Amino acid sequence: MKIRNLQLKNPIILAPMAGITDLPYRLIMKPAGAALVFTEMVSAVGLVRAKGRNRTFELLDSRPEERPLGVQLFGSDPEYLAQGARLVASHADLIDLNLGCPVPKVTKGGGGSALLRDPEQIRRIVAAMRSAWDGPLTVKIRSGWDAEQLNFLEIGRIAQDEGVDAITLHPRTRSQGFSGLSDWTHLRRLKEELTIPVIGSGDIFTADDGLRMLAETGCDAIMIGRGGYGNPWLLSELAARLQGEDWQAPTPAERAQVAHRHLDLALEILGERRSLGEMRKHLCWYARGLSGAATFRQSINRAEEIATMRALVDVFFSDQDHPA
Repeated sequence: MKIRNLQLKNPIILAPMAGITDLPYRLIMKPAGAALVFTEMVSAVGLVRAKGRNRTFELLDSRPEERPLGVQLFGSDPEYLAQGARLVASHADLIDLNLGCPVPKVTKGGGGSALLRDPEQIRRIVAAMRSAWDGPLTVKIRSGWDAEQLNFLEIGRIAQDEGVDAITLHPRTRSQGFSGLSDWTHLRRLKEELTIPVIGSGDIFTADDGLRMLAETGCDAIMIGRGGYGNPWLLSELAARLQGEDWQAPTPAERAQVAHRHLDLALEILGERRSLGEMRKHLCWYARGLSGAATFRQSINRAEEIATMRALVDVFFSDQDHPA
């Protein structure tokens, strides 16, 4: 899998996800098998208007062991996005333009999937970003704004014409949000239409899902989003099976080890106060599918100290009789 001059070791990519793909999470998912990881989406306006380092710039914090790193920008103004690309150039191995976020906070400002209703504005934005950044440039889109406005083929052609090096399609409409099923036939049609690499996203919750997407759609790579919550082993299983290697599901003790590692990274990078808030969701996800998970979630969400979280993890995962 190659995107411009960026060679990836496998076709497994970690999706950019707001509130999820911070540095601690990426440092867990990278060694699990992700060839490329992404920051959370970063506001181009927030970068340009920043007076010194702020929370927007903190999203770009990185470490060498997670490279290559993709930085995803969002916005609606070509000049701001071009300036944003210049500002993140020293942090990024690849820059992605978000054209798929369905969240009202983003679409009301004209960004994310709202841009799917204005293909010519997309053309102007991509052209501006391409002029500002000579490295790998990608876009992430949805199938359209709604079922009556499925224009992913048109957007794909525009992106390719303006110099984008690869395109990711989440084959749901903006109006669907994350409900229903994604339509993988859109991925196959887009792949047949374009000459640049097409990356598939949507409803990959098992390794079988990922392998089936590759086989059915012909896409060049797959992007893991919600399926990776608390489950870095999804990536490791995919990587192993793509290489024809054996893979063993994690034991409860191995799950606990990774959960502790994630907690350690969060504490080191985010500090105790932020870690308490951020790690509640992640620790609950690590317990997903195991007996007693509901009670564990309640306890974790009441924990007010990191030490309490550690103890709860040890007690919960020490039961070797948890059925997967």
